[in-house]
Amino acid sequence: MTTPDDGSFERLLEFVRESRGIDFTRYKAATSARRVAKRMAAVGASTYDEYMDFLELHPGEYGLLFDAMLINVTRFFRDPDAWDVLRSQVLPAIAAARVGDEPVRVWSAGCATGEEAYSLLMLLAEVFGEDAALGRVKVYATDVDEDALAHARAGVYTARQLDGVPAELRERFFEPSGARWAFRPDLRRCVIFGRHDLLADAPISRLDLLCCRNTLMYLNADAQAGVLSRFSYALRPEGFLFLGRAEMLLSYGRLFVPFDLKARVFRKAGAAIGVAPAAGPVAAERPVAGGAVSARRALWDHAFDASPVAQLVVGVDGTVVAVNDRARAMFGVNPRDVGRPLQDLEVSYRPLELRSRIEQAYSERRLVVARNVERPFTDGQPQYLDVTVMPLPADGAYLGVSVTYEDVTRYARLQAELKRSREELETAYEELQSANEELETSNEELQSANQELETSNEELQSANDELETMNEELQASNDELEAANEQERAWNAEATRAAAFLGGVLASVPSAVVAVSGSGAVTLWNASAEALWGLRAEEAVGRRLVELDFGLLPSPELEAAVGELLAGRVGERRLAVRAVDRRGTTVDVAVQCATLAVPDEPPGALVVMQAKPVAGAAGGR
Repeated sequence: MTTPDDGSFERLLEFVRESRGIDFTRYKAATSARRVAKRMAAVGASTYDEYMDFLELHPGEYGLLFDAMLINVTRFFRDPDAWDVLRSQVLPAIAAARVGDEPVRVWSAGCATGEEAYSLLMLLAEVFGEDAALGRVKVYATDVDEDALAHARAGVYTARQLDGVPAELRERFFEPSGARWAFRPDLRRCVIFGRHDLLADAPISRLDLLCCRNTLMYLNADAQAGVLSRFSYALRPEGFLFLGRAEMLLSYGRLFVPFDLKARVFRKAGAAIGVAPAAGPVAAERPVAGGAVSARRALWDHAFDASPVAQLVVGVDGTVVAVNDRARAMFGVNPRDVGRPLQDLEVSYRPLELRSRIEQAYSERRLVVARNVERPFTDGQPQYLDVTVMPLPADGAYLGVSVTYEDVTRYARLQAELKRSREELETAYEELQSANEELETSNEELQSANQELETSNEELQSANDELETMNEELQASNDELEAANEQERAWNAEATRAAAFLGGVLASVPSAVVAVSGSGAVTLWNASAEALWGLRAEEAVGRRLVELDFGLLPSPELEAAVGELLAGRVGERRLAVRAVDRRGTTVDVAVQCATLAVPDEPPGALVVMQAKPVAGAAGGR
């Protein structure tokens, strides 16, 4: 994703820095834009300004944004081959350098959820011994993510997170804690967790080992340079820097030198080695035989003129004593200029100011060299010369100086080409490094997304298991309901048969039978009662007995007897009452009342009536 040119992305990062104190402006823009775009898509924001407004209205979004920006992808002993180098070479070297009870200081910068810090502590305990580690070792673990630090301080991990820990180390340094594993509390005190911003806070100092793996790759070049400068300051002179596999540091040779490049282990670069000044030349005395002076002089003059190096000799008084053929050709000096003051000649200041350097050679009593002096040609191509001013002493005094001009144009051009090639190689390497870091970042993001998907899959699996359990419970409940329904159907069938039997019995009884509930309402009115009184069952059931209109009522004796039964004062009453049946015939009715006991209900009354016609009665009451 590319950021827009209107500055809205930069405004968003500035807003986050001012409101929450975390500076993402020095992170790689492409990576930051991708992570922000993920959160914008999640909340439905289409522009950076909209997302800024969303952050203002929903402060809880900051935590989700920081989780997305600070990709906390880590695990125990990540890249095992690199950790083997740390165990077998780096930590023994630190142990050898720290004699006696000197403390050992280690910093895990960008520790995320703590796996890296605890991995370091396990190796330190192996190398130094647990008792010595408890007294000497301090591991400082820092990050800008407070939530990740809280997880790290707890030191509790799932069995899956401990996959990278060898079995013997797991048994030695972890204790079961429910379904998880906790790092041993006694050794956990050796780790000091704290919030630290690599871009803003001062570094921890006097370190033997600094571990910062796959953190620098998220920063831009300027931020990386600043952080690495702090790292160099933080390390002891013999300290080690342990980086991630995407980080090489070949561009920072002045700060760090490779210890094991494949494992990404570097050492702090040593102090510059001083170079002693070169001693001044000593002129050799040449014995001269009296008879051979002329021949030797001629030989000397021819050798001086034939020298391939341009040379001129200046006397102590500043006059030109000798100029060889090469110098005359290069600087246009002719034989008539011999004996003239040097200052009158162009060669005294072009291509290099000679008089000050001649004075320096006399005063410091040594040769003075000016390297790669540029001399332009008319065709625009420069010539490069190494100019050497060498004093010529004799008998404790100086006779003059020899000035030589050595043409080093070819070497200078080769050096320029070499420098250019190195710069191009450095640029290509930086581009390759940037591409490698981008690839590693993308890999980290994919790994983070994969972990999120795996977490979601586990949650879905858990939900599915719960649904399966609920389904089984519902099936069991359904089976129980089916059994209950079967039982209820059996009971209903039995009740139906009992009701039919009771109905048949009541229909067969020649006497009129009436059942009254505890409230006085009629609950049963058999067929004989219908035939006797001319009142159908559906007209009588549900109504109070004393309110019915049939030939027996009103009867104070019957009403009193039923009332006493309902009140529980008597258990049975017998009455003889004269009444009129449904045909209008006067009849003598023998009434037998008894208490009707129904479970969980007030007592009722059962009234049985048998009627006999009155002799000689014609009807009416």
